[in-house]
Amino acid sequence: MNNTHQTTQNPGLLKAWISAFRPRTLPLALSCIGMGSFMAAANGVFDGTIIALCVLTTLFLQILSNLANDYGDSKHGADSVHREGPKRAVQAGHITAEHMKKGMLVFSLLSLLSGLLLLWVAFGTDGLLLALLFLVLGLAAIWAAINYTAGAKPYGYAGLGDISVFVFFGLVGVLGTYFLQAQEFNPLVLLPALVCGFFSTAVLNVNNIRDINSDKLAGKFSVPVRLGPKRARIYHIILLAAGVASAVLYVALNFYSAWQFLFVLALPLVLVNGVNVWRKQTSAALDPYLKQMAMATLAFVLLFGLGQVV
Repeated sequence: MNNTHQTTQNPGLLKAWISAFRPRTLPLALSCIGMGSFMAAANGVFDGTIIALCVLTTLFLQILSNLANDYGDSKHGADSVHREGPKRAVQAGHITAEHMKKGMLVFSLLSLLSGLLLLWVAFGTDGLLLALLFLVLGLAAIWAAINYTAGAKPYGYAGLGDISVFVFFGLVGVLGTYFLQAQEFNPLVLLPALVCGFFSTAVLNVNNIRDINSDKLAGKFSVPVRLGPKRARIYHIILLAAGVASAVLYVALNFYSAWQFLFVLALPLVLVNGVNVWRKQTSAALDPYLKQMAMATLAFVLLFGLGQVV
């Protein structure tokens, strides 16, 4: 790509940064916070201030992850002329690598400050040990956001991104949000956490199936690269089925109203995603189902959560 082409295609600095934030990923990041909040409300421990700070911290972490992904994939070669997904800011020349690193630093600090304020509101000075535990989790989340693709040995290139997404967008996100309000562990909340974990991993899987060819050329051994296209799609169906099964099991173990099955209204969205990821073979055809799965996850969480509190 030459400089003339980059100049004519430059969307402007503000738009370039907003695009680098990847707004379409943000609803998915909030799904785990929503799930944990609904579980807290269902158990009578909802705290609006804590939720607001959870949302703010999560948004900062997700934007940090997106900036690091933009920088890291450009640095390590996954964002190249062979990339079939949307062009990224550093790759396209809209934001320099050095400026992207400064953006990562800003959002690392914002995540840390927001997280510290969250811990202060949740635990005060009386829960110092719990605050320290959550601080370690928060620092681990910052580390994971940066080192997915931007580290010296990015774990995303080793195919470990699915585990990270499952843990942070599922277990830590939901259980952490619930615990910060209830300040106790409820084993049943593990099942809604699994719903978010499986569905969030499915979103990443769509992304990685779409990019399988360019990732293979760049030496990025994502799960689809390791499994191959057909088995990656089987894996996708398993993730969707496991998410739905976790929701059904939660209601079965904690049944008190037919409203708890409200989430079945979102099942067509999940089914549409599974069918199309199975059938669509080109990157261009798969790309819309990345956003569709993120929105399906959010819809599922909203309906599931409402069903527990009405």
